[in-house]
Amino acid sequence: MFTQSIRGSIFICATLLLTLTVQGPAEAAIDCFSCHDRAAFQKRLNHDPAAEGDCFACHNPHVARFEGLLQEKTRDLCYSCHEDEAGEHLQGFVHAPVTRGECLGCHDPHASNHDNLLNARSSETCFSCHDSLQREYKYSHAPYAKGQCDTCHQSHQSDFAYLLTKDAEDLCFNCHSGSSLQNKHAGFPAELGKCGSCHNPHGSDRPGLVRNALHAPYADGCADCHAGKGVPVRIDSCLGCHPDVSEQMSSSHNHLVRYEDNGCIACHSPHAADDERLLKGSERHVCGTCHEATFKRHEESAYKHEMTDACNDCHAPHGSNHPAMLAAPINQVCNNCHGLHGSFTHPIGADVFDPRTGQMMTCASCHATKGTDFAYHSRQERKKALCIECHATY
Repeated sequence: MFTQSIRGSIFICATLLLTLTVQGPAEAAIDCFSCHDRAAFQKRLNHDPAAEGDCFACHNPHVARFEGLLQEKTRDLCYSCHEDEAGEHLQGFVHAPVTRGECLGCHDPHASNHDNLLNARSSETCFSCHDSLQREYKYSHAPYAKGQCDTCHQSHQSDFAYLLTKDAEDLCFNCHSGSSLQNKHAGFPAELGKCGSCHNPHGSDRPGLVRNALHAPYADGCADCHAGKGVPVRIDSCLGCHPDVSEQMSSSHNHLVRYEDNGCIACHSPHAADDERLLKGSERHVCGTCHEATFKRHEESAYKHEMTDACNDCHAPHGSNHPAMLAAPINQVCNNCHGLHGSFTHPIGADVFDPRTGQMMTCASCHATKGTDFAYHSRQERKKALCIECHATY
């Protein structure tokens, strides 16, 4: 009975293989549609292989190593036809799904009723990940209100931050003339300013799309900070009102950022922002402006330290007396989340020294905080290689 079952299976497979060999792609697809709903593959826009019934351009009809019976990984399969995009997607600022090879996160591989074979309307596709940007504003920027994200943003790759189609300030002048803006800004040459410093490009509850959190001197008038037209506001002006920050920046490890004589505005907007700290964006964006390599290393690592885009959970943003501008001694910082490990861990602390460096043994002596290719965030393979660096005689 078992032998007959095997013979029967071989006969069925051989028959199918012969059928696919004799038939052309379009005829072979008829066999696919005997199980798969044809209507799902016939929409306003159809992917060429699906439209031509060439299912086997992408799929193996019997067995495959990849989900969906794909011939290759999704990214490699797409780039086998879209060769020009393959090179472009390695340059500049790349959209995260593209970096991960998740083409199907946005596109339908067979057919779609939406442009560019998108899974949904352009804005709906964007908001499926960027849901925090989807909200009702009292005043909305026209492209945002119309769901036209691609008016300002590229979808795959860009030479500019935020995947903008142009440099942020040049982009605004595509629609807004400099002369009209100068009249609205007390004669200040608008083209010299940073539009996003005060305005939210999506929307605001304030007229003119001015961001919701206002710097107190800006809300009261300009004279408190600006001595006159064309006179830069120096860092002393900021620290004079923020003595706590001044004290932090006097620490042994501090954030001395040079930005036209005022490091404060490298991270903070002097006028308006979306949060009370007046940051120019999310912590991930603000910190990543200088520390992009750190974030890239984290994203490309096999084992990632859980990060919440809140760099301040571990670091003091202005200054600290601890290395790496940590908010506290490193073991204490780690114990804030990993408290249980502090009670039964490898000996660490001021009385234990790392024989490799002669420095105090800390959590970071063995663990990489920014990502690693080894389990438990170990700096090396933990079963042996890491241990024998110190315990060679064992």
